[in-house]
Amino acid sequence: MLFLQQLRGELRKLYARPRTWMGYAAFVAMEALILWVYRREGSQRHMRDLIERNNLEFGDFYSSLTITFTIMLLSMFLLGSVFFALVAGDIVAKENEDGNLRLVFARPVSRLRLLLIKYGAVCIYTFSFVFFVGVTGYLMAVMAVGWKGGLFVLEPRMKVFAAYPEWLEGASRLALSAAGIGISMITLSSMAFMFSCLKIKPAAATILTLTILFVDMILQGFPFFKPYETWFITWRMSAWVFLMEPHLSWPKLIESYAFLIGLNLTFLTLGWAAFQSRDFKT
Repeated sequence: MLFLQQLRGELRKLYARPRTWMGYAAFVAMEALILWVYRREGSQRHMRDLIERNNLEFGDFYSSLTITFTIMLLSMFLLGSVFFALVAGDIVAKENEDGNLRLVFARPVSRLRLLLIKYGAVCIYTFSFVFFVGVTGYLMAVMAVGWKGGLFVLEPRMKVFAAYPEWLEGASRLALSAAGIGISMITLSSMAFMFSCLKIKPAAATILTLTILFVDMILQGFPFFKPYETWFITWRMSAWVFLMEPHLSWPKLIESYAFLIGLNLTFLTLGWAAFQSRDFKT
């Protein structure tokens, strides 16, 4: 119970920072812009061609579910990574920079407990942020095109294609994919959290995380690395798309998420080891 109370206090402190809310405002603005683009005749013509080339009815699959999936597919990885790295890279390093950690360690609290509380707050923020984007994106899409219609999924890079004509089935798959994105993005937050535990500035922790992420994405795009794509972090993080397949491949999903969970534990352990060795008294 005490741990949960401390976690609740850490969440209050996290959401009291203006930069925590920057991501929410940025995504709402971006969703509004994407929906404005999707209402244009050229965008609808492109979607019509894409859907009908797969022998599907445009009127059934040009829906709020399909638009929401597109928003999450195109924006979460690139734009979301910036805010996850910003918040997770700030949560420890910023308190050290402000001198708050010296006051915290005046009380009988272990460093491991402190880090676990902060890491738990980062994971909750990351997971809840993904669902916020999904819910707000869907509500905006409903206002734009209505709530009826199925879900059309096409992701050539991960070789995933699916079509769910029933709204309930499409909505459940979309919710499942949002949970998958949340788990995937925790790996990014874990990396930023590890750098935040080092003796560096909060901005440096964010920049290091984004640098590794984008270098990983760029290298993965080279044809030479195609046979080794499964070893790239960003490819494993994209495994949430497999949750949209008509028949879930559990071995493939378990392998990818076991890889990511292993990375999360590694980042947390390395961050704790570096944090444990630091001197905050002098």
